[in-house]
Amino acid sequence: MTVRTYPGVRLLPNAITVLALCAGLSAVQAALSGNYPLAIGAIGIAAVLDSLDGRIARLLDATSKMGAELDSLADAISFGVAPALVLYAWQSGGPRVGWVAALIFAVCMILRLARFNTLLDDTEKPPYAKEFFVGVPAPAGGLLGLLPLIITLDFGHGWWSDPLVVWLWVVAVAALAISRIPTLSLKTVKVPAKAIGLLLVGVALLAAAIIQFPLTSLAVALVLYLLHIPYSVRRYHWLARHPEAWDVPPRERRAIRRARGSRRLGLRRREPRRVAGAARRAVRLPRNGGEFTPRGRATDGGRRWRRIGLRRKND
Repeated sequence: MTVRTYPGVRLLPNAITVLALCAGLSAVQAALSGNYPLAIGAIGIAAVLDSLDGRIARLLDATSKMGAELDSLADAISFGVAPALVLYAWQSGGPRVGWVAALIFAVCMILRLARFNTLLDDTEKPPYAKEFFVGVPAPAGGLLGLLPLIITLDFGHGWWSDPLVVWLWVVAVAALAISRIPTLSLKTVKVPAKAIGLLLVGVALLAAAIIQFPLTSLAVALVLYLLHIPYSVRRYHWLARHPEAWDVPPRERRAIRRARGSRRLGLRRREPRRVAGAARRAVRLPRNGGEFTPRGRATDGGRRWRRIGLRRKND
């Protein structure tokens, strides 16, 4: 059964993309007015809208070439140009090298988006590649570039607000954006049915934290995102070495990982019927398939006694 979509509904994803573009441009206007919390919030709203437009387009079967191009242009402005200008407005009294760093950040974000568009047409990627981005995605990169400003607004000035530190950080984030480092894609994450309740509770707690401590919550989320990168790299290389785990559910993939880890450590499964020391001598458990006699002795043919160098006493 096909879902019928009306022309007005098909325009909804593009309308969301335009709203994200307006949010990114509004961040620049807020920064020029000195309202930096509003500038950060506008770029955050642009990131949320950017995560929705593609999903809604696929849900409504409203994907189009124009929508894809519009989305890339909006991302270039909202997460490349806007964060660079916001940081430059914040550090307007710093060294002139700051403008060079801002240009590098904007150019690297645009290059990252151009590479992303070319990789969409790559049909030779392995199946597990869809679980990862190549480099840090543009929304995360735009927010990561603002991390020194977020920390300064929340905790005051410190070494993190020094102009040299800020611009070195901006260049480092730009390098992460155009790098080949694999980062996890949330688009392919599947939540088990048993975890839906816990997930909803986590969403409620996250919403409460954002309402009460918006800048602190955003800073913690960005730091956690940075900390996930080593795990993402390790998972990518593990999948590359284990083709049998490419097309299996997460539970079976975890079982494969545990089994491989046990063999690598040389571990053996514990034998179920094992009694140690005096307990073994007291009950005289049969071995090698022997059976107990009515008098409590094993009919193993005396092999157990000969194995330890003793002679069996006659009854």
